[in-house]
Order: sequence, then structure tokens, then C-alpha cells
Amino acid sequence: MLKKLSLALVMAGLMAGAHAATQADVDNTFFPYKNGFPTFPGLKPGVVINKDNVEQFKDALAVGTYMMIKNGYTTVTVGESTDFKLPDEYIQATRDNLNKTKLGPKPGDNIQGFVAGRPFPEAPDINDPRAGEKLAWNYKYGLNWGDNAVINPLIMKYRNMETGEVERTLVNRASFLNFKHRIKDAPVPEVTPNPSDLFRAIYWEVLGPEDLKNTKLLIQRYDDDSKLDDAYLYLGFQRRVRRLATGQTTDSFLGSDLMIEDFEGYNGRVADMKWTYKGTKNVLLPMWNHNETALGDDPAPDADGFKYIKFGGKGGCFFQGSWQLRKAYVLEAVPVNPNHPIGKRVFYMDAQLQNVNGAIEIYDRKGKLWKVWSVGKSHPDHHLPINKGTGIGIDDGFQMVDVQSNHCTTGHFRGEVDKSQTPPAKFQVQYMRGGE
Repeated sequence: MLKKLSLALVMAGLMAGAHAATQADVDNTFFPYKNGFPTFPGLKPGVVINKDNVEQFKDALAVGTYMMIKNGYTTVTVGESTDFKLPDEYIQATRDNLNKTKLGPKPGDNIQGFVAGRPFPEAPDINDPRAGEKLAWNYKYGLNWGDNAVINPLIMKYRNMETGEVERTLVNRASFLNFKHRIKDAPVPEVTPNPSDLFRAIYWEVLGPEDLKNTKLLIQRYDDDSKLDDAYLYLGFQRRVRRLATGQTTDSFLGSDLMIEDFEGYNGRVADMKWTYKGTKNVLLPMWNHNETALGDDPAPDADGFKYIKFGGKGGCFFQGSWQLRKAYVLEAVPVNPNHPIGKRVFYMDAQLQNVNGAIEIYDRKGKLWKVWSVGKSHPDHHLPINKGTGIGIDDGFQMVDVQSNHCTTGHFRGEVDKSQTPPAKFQVQYMRGGE
């Protein structure tokens, strides 16, 4: 039996490294639309998909999106597909480090040899049992807000989907910083000193209402994926920082429909999930040009005229921005911990950006659909001037819909790729007691 187990591990390791990626693979992963955008019969810009015609387009929709439209909760307006070209520096880093990254001996182990760029640029192979794991590593080291960025404000509304009542509104500021594997904004390739060998950190501040004001959350993610994240919470009324237990990242975050693990689509370690690649599909994802899509007056426009994405549909739970037909990898993540509150997540991963937050289905432990989770994304060249030319897809708003409780949380974003607002000192525990 030991010999069989050893042989299985060896074979898995050989398969993991069997395909050597080529420069053509790099071209294909970053320029998937060089020969044209995907098409679907009857689907063209301006078409509105509703409950009356949704069956015609079922095969171009994520399961959760289809269900929402079928039930009459929302409609989807089709927009023109666009090229979300990533930064030249990230593409070049992928070329320079081609085939240096290897999977560990078994799932859940750290990758080896990674420097910068997309670790596994080759197209996923349905016959590769570790293809899903490779995509998960591509997400971890992808450009999720780039080297550094801030969302200010990030306005969350808790909504009763049946009545449309807004039960609570939170105004927040979220900041992001990559400590290592930086590709564009100085310092490159890493922030020093970095004695804890952190890869990335998120700093969240509640600006209002008064009863939650000055609540702060700090998440520090290690480059070593075998190490658990450090997470700290500062409660302003207690004036003290406490460390969060691991399980608290899967509790409701400040009474919303999100858990900390949901941030950015998935906010956890690669090792915490069993990843399975389920195939490639052309699917509508909420991606648009901010300045050319549906904008609203709630929240009120900013002083510089910036307007936020419009929401509508049942309970006001659904953003009204246009959706693009995109090439996507269907990726399933099942928690390794059997006591985890969810049964699995299914991601429709945009093949070009390789973010995982465009369309997500969250199932409970009985296998029943629990939540439908989407983050809308704007092309940076059609957003705020500071984002133009960055090559970073700008998260523009979110909808987290709990289909079992008929409740949702929506998010309005003003995101800026701006290193001046993300000094490294901001991402340390000491900063939480003072700050700006």
C-alpha cells in the first residue's frame, strides 16, 4: 500500500509538471480575444435578458445568474465585450519567469520557484487533476487591485429583498497592499523591511454610522500559504485590538450577508480548499466601461461628479451595469475543513484577468444554493482619471444575494489605484490604534 501511495504521489507530481508552458501560452492567456470575441446565437449589445427570454440564453449564463433572471428578480443588459489588457510589466514578468513555478508534491503544498507574474499561464487541462489548483495560484498571485489601491468610500447597504427596505448603511474605506511580488509601483519587487514575510494585506475601516465608527479590520496574508492568515479587529468603543480566531472569518461580517472569506470573491488560502477545474465556458460576466454604463444618484454623486453604479431589480439588490460575454474557467472550491459553514463555491473565472469575483455560487453543506455573489468590474480607462492606463480591472460594486433568506447586501465602490494612499505602515497592528 505504501508503494502504491508513493507511486500515486510521484505520478501526480509528474503530471503537475508534465506540460512546459510556451510563449504562445503566455500570448493566449493574456490576449484570449486576439482573434475575436466569443459569440452566442441572438446575443448582441443592447439585448435585455429577462424571465421571458432567459431560456434562449441559458447556456451563456452562470447558474446563479440564470436563476435570478428566471425568477424575475432582475434583468441583464448585454454590453459590448472589451479587451481588459493587463499591465505590460505583469505580462513581461510572466515571460521572464516562464516554467520557474512548480506545484508542491501534493495538493495543499506551497508552490516552488515563483518570482512574479502569472504562475501557470498554460490553458487548464480537464485531464489534469491539479488544473484547478493551478488556477487558484494564478488568482492568489493575480492583480487583484494591483500592487496597491484603495476603495474610498465603499458603501454597503443591507436590504430586505422582499420589501426593498434598506435596513442599514455602512460607509467604509478599504485599502490593499502587496508586500511581495510587486511588478509596477515602487518599491519593486517588494516592500522592505518585511520581517514576517507577508505577501499581501487588507486594511478595512468603518467611517459610519456612529455606533460602528472606527471599527477596523486588518488581514495579513503570508507568502507561505501553509501559514494561517493573521486577522485583527479594532473596536473603537473598546479602544483595543483583538486577534480574530480562525473560525471568525466565516461569520457574518458586521451583520452583512458577507463573511470575511468572501472578500474579493475569495479571501483565503489556497490550502483551505480543494480546487477542481470543471471546464471552460463562454459566459456573461458583469464587466463594463464605468463612464458608459448605468449610473445612479443613490448614493449622491461625489463633488467631482463621480457617479456610482445604479442598482435595481427586486429589493434594489442588483446592479444595472451591462454584462459582457467572456471566456471563463469554471472553478469549484470545496472546503478542506468539514466544519466549514459552506459546502462549496463555484467561480466563473474570467480567463483574461483570472479574478474570481465576476459570478460566484455559494452552496450550503446540504448542496443547496445559498448565495449568489457578484462583483462588477470596470475597464480602468473608462473610470476615474487616476486609474487610466493602469491595466487593473476596477471593482465597481457588488451584490451578495442570500436566496434562502431573501436578503442582500450591496456595495458601491469608488476605487483608485493609488500608492500614495497605502503606506506600508498602515498595514501593521500598531496603526489600528491611531491611524488617520
